[in-house]
Amino acid sequence: MDYRTRLQASIDCIRHCVRQGHALRGHDESEPSKNRGNFIELLKFHARGRQDVERVVLKNAPKNLQMTSPDIQKDIVHAIASEITKGIICDIGDDVFSILVDEARDTSIKEQMAIVLRYVNEEGYVMERFLGIAHVADTKALTLKMEIESMLVTNGLSLSKIRGQGYDGASNMSGKINGLKTLILAENSSAYYVHCFAHQLQLTLVAVARHHGAVSDLINLVGGSSKRMDKIRECQAAKVVEALCRGELETGRGLNQELGLKRHCDTRWGSHFDTLLNLTRIYSSLIECLDIIIWEGNSDAKADASCLLRLVQNFDFVFILKMMIGVLSITSELSSTLQRKDQDIVNAMHLVRGAKFRLQEMRDKGWDSLLDSVFSFCNKESLPIVNMDDLYFPLGRLRRKSEEITNLHHYKVELFYTIVDMQLQELNSRFDEINTELLCCVACLNPDDSFADFDKESC
Repeated sequence: MDYRTRLQASIDCIRHCVRQGHALRGHDESEPSKNRGNFIELLKFHARGRQDVERVVLKNAPKNLQMTSPDIQKDIVHAIASEITKGIICDIGDDVFSILVDEARDTSIKEQMAIVLRYVNEEGYVMERFLGIAHVADTKALTLKMEIESMLVTNGLSLSKIRGQGYDGASNMSGKINGLKTLILAENSSAYYVHCFAHQLQLTLVAVARHHGAVSDLINLVGGSSKRMDKIRECQAAKVVEALCRGELETGRGLNQELGLKRHCDTRWGSHFDTLLNLTRIYSSLIECLDIIIWEGNSDAKADASCLLRLVQNFDFVFILKMMIGVLSITSELSSTLQRKDQDIVNAMHLVRGAKFRLQEMRDKGWDSLLDSVFSFCNKESLPIVNMDDLYFPLGRLRRKSEEITNLHHYKVELFYTIVDMQLQELNSRFDEINTELLCCVACLNPDDSFADFDKESC
């Protein structure tokens, strides 16, 4: 009876830690330690005031049967995981399911692959349940497929029951030739590949936004120092006060908030758009900060700041900055909407089509308004404006006579058309018509709204 009470106390405490995502072990678990780790400290708290538990755990338990060793902790965690997995498999039963797979390198430089099952339970609710993590020798598509199949078989699931597969868009995961999706489709033609809409869109934004490398350099130089960021805030605050005195800004809650620059990352939705937008708002303060670095910084910082100052005070920089804001304003709004948990498939498809239409409209009719915006910004910041009829000369380089083109051709054709076309191409590639049609057809089978999306005329 004492053994059962002791074991149950350890199980209860470990279940709580695991459920809350807390680490079990402590840095120092010896008895004199003031903090012996989450598990043991919770066990002490659990036993306090409960005589039936307190008299059989920790120092009141036999030294060789305390049920608190690292091995015992691992065994209990594995047993809990096994029972949860059995429950998930039982919930799926003999029905079909989808798999969501991603891989990453952990801190020990080992490739780990995580598998999540997505299915509809008996009550009609869509469930997503974590199945497991597998260490993979490499990230080749064939290796990943073998590990997925092995994990499914181990848990009594079959590859033939897969009806959907979703990955992160990397070439080895979703490539059309040797990708994992192709290998699985070869064995099961019903395992349709559908990528996360929001992540899929973000990859298109990243592919386009990487053309603006000077922004990253600027953020690394200025944002890498708290003193420099403080200086920017001081300059910006002074400019806001001046603008308020002149009546150029209004006061009110939520207005004229402090702005900063954050390093944009590939998986943070809208981070590129926010960064570029803030850059235009604190542009003059950034110029002042770069000037200060040139005068007061060390030799390396001075050189970097001097180079960046030439870049950001150039017409090219302003043009690309304004152009990217225009492109990302369309796709960033779509990205935010696609992240909503209550977003339905049909509406998502309409949003994607709407974004494509707006981008095409921007390409066809947006050149003049873009150029006006660039000229206006340059005039405001006292920057040089180029004549569109003059020949274009790249900054720091000379064109050969055979490559002579006008500024109009360079900015309109080589930059504006190219970037917008690239964004459209990325959207069309990642949101292809096959998946779009499939998802819309599946949505028609949704009984929540009495099959309102079902179109009899198209059948």
